[in-house]
Amino acid sequence: MNRLLALAFALGCAAALPARAEDAKIVIDNFVFTPATLTVKAGTKVVFVNHDDLPHNVVDANGGFRSKALDTDENYEHVFDKPGAFAYFCGLHPQMKGKIVVEP
Repeated sequence: MNRLLALAFALGCAAALPARAEDAKIVIDNFVFTPATLTVKAGTKVVFVNHDDLPHNVVDANGGFRSKALDTDENYEHVFDKPGAFAYFCGLHPQMKGKIVVEP
């Protein structure tokens, strides 16, 4: 009986831990964010990777996050914890735009 209680307790504790979604990636290349719109679950870490020959950065249109200028093959990571739509752009090349949709 004690083993059963211990198992139930362990399973209950594991269920109380916040689950982390899989990581997602956005590639920056040829002055484009790919994919342009990414839909993820809350808790997902999104990795932005610059494969362009020029520096780029990632700026949340509402001021929630901002990367440094990323040189070729550098990356920036941000965890999206809250549901919503997050428009972003490259602060060095404002015509470059993207959106992340975070679902519960």
